[in-house]
Amino acid sequence: MADAQLYYTLFAFAVAVYIFRWRTYPLRAIPTVGGPSAPILSWWTAVNFLTHGRELMLQGYQKYPGSAFKVSLLDQWMVIVNGPKLVDDLRKRPDDELSFVEGVEEIIQTRFTLGREPLDDPYHVDIIKDKLMRSLVAVLPDVIDELSVAVPDHIPVQGDDWVTINVMDTTLQIVARMSNRVFVGLPICRNQEFLNLAIQFTIDVITDNAISKAFPLSVKIFLGKHMSNARKNIRKAMPYLAPLLRERRAKMEEFGDSWTDKPNDMVQWILEEAIPRNSDDEAIVGRILLVNFAAIHTSSNSIVHALYDLTANPEYIQPLLDEIAPIVAQEGWTKGSMGRMWKLDSFLRESQRVNGISLTSVTRKAMVDVTLSDGTFLPKDTLVVAASYPTHQDEHNYPSPAVFDGFRFSRMREAKGESTKHQFVNTSVDYIPFGHGKHACPGRFFAANELKAMLAYIVLNYDVKIAGDGSRPENIYLAVNVIPNPKGEIMFRKRQPVSVSA
Repeated sequence: MADAQLYYTLFAFAVAVYIFRWRTYPLRAIPTVGGPSAPILSWWTAVNFLTHGRELMLQGYQKYPGSAFKVSLLDQWMVIVNGPKLVDDLRKRPDDELSFVEGVEEIIQTRFTLGREPLDDPYHVDIIKDKLMRSLVAVLPDVIDELSVAVPDHIPVQGDDWVTINVMDTTLQIVARMSNRVFVGLPICRNQEFLNLAIQFTIDVITDNAISKAFPLSVKIFLGKHMSNARKNIRKAMPYLAPLLRERRAKMEEFGDSWTDKPNDMVQWILEEAIPRNSDDEAIVGRILLVNFAAIHTSSNSIVHALYDLTANPEYIQPLLDEIAPIVAQEGWTKGSMGRMWKLDSFLRESQRVNGISLTSVTRKAMVDVTLSDGTFLPKDTLVVAASYPTHQDEHNYPSPAVFDGFRFSRMREAKGESTKHQFVNTSVDYIPFGHGKHACPGRFFAANELKAMLAYIVLNYDVKIAGDGSRPENIYLAVNVIPNPKGEIMFRKRQPVSVSA
């Protein structure tokens, strides 16, 4: 009897301590959207956000304008800020206050599935910012060449017959080939087994993370070390890339700085950073696949959204064709020629505004206690983001925001002094799918050229229409994730030949 009394007393004490810690927790001052914030009950709130994230984001944005609210994730709270002032506040904060790298890590948690090395020394991000961006003009001909081969391979039209394809599956393959033409080069970029591994790695990073979020820290560490499918795929990719790495290492040792025909690709750029760090081949292959993850995931989703929007709004096809065809005929496929395709650029920007890469953006983690400009207090280790989707649906930012207006931004660029401000790759406090400021997506310039080239090539060479009842396949919203419908189909037929050389 005494033992039972002791257990009840200890239990009551533990509950009291838990409630006290919750009532004094600094984030409790920030309003919660989606359900209760009390211990245990907040799990229901997390499940609610998982299934109704878009609706709750809009609710929080409208209820707390120019301020902040929080939502529950399965493993932590996420603070969401609203309005241009707070978006700019996140942008301006130094990394030792609000860290972009640590913020993204809180979202995808690769420290459990792939280890801390890419997080502690993210040199691949600097390569994307510097060498890939500076090499756009040089690598674009290879991207176009791969596009001109990959699209017919995966959209096998014959004569005047229509062929129906699954858009997600097809574009994943095409984007993987185009990207890897620059990342690993020929012939590996056309090796189907390697491409399947690169695509599967992208999927596994997301699924590994989703699974681990449901478990406490100790279990996450165990699962990541012993059961990570992404980690297994790095090892599976070794037979395809290790021989190439050995060949490159040998030539670097033989020729040194005198290697005149040194390849200009991601493998070479990563090797040049990895060798001084004494990185082994498996670590280098991991970096190459991480770059694939960044490229394939966002670009394939974006082009699927754009194709759904194009076929659901077929009135845009002819104006796009009228813009693209003469430019390509006169100038060919160059960065400069695609820069002149304002309507194409606008269409992609509008598709991203309406759909988005995610419901949130400008992701940060508080490295110290931080007080935002509106007085919101963020204790150390808080995950904080900006409300991307509601920002893009705000009528104060965009008239008739629910209406898809494919040439919205090309018209805005026609105003004096606005010709560059509203380009696809440009960010602002009211256009944040790529983030904003110095940490805006470093690969967006490469991705934008890929997406423009792919959509332009399809418009030039194919008639397209949406399969089924003609309505756009509905997006899937899962927590902050915006997923184009993976079952959507589009019908393709060869357009009348246009005299254009790729």
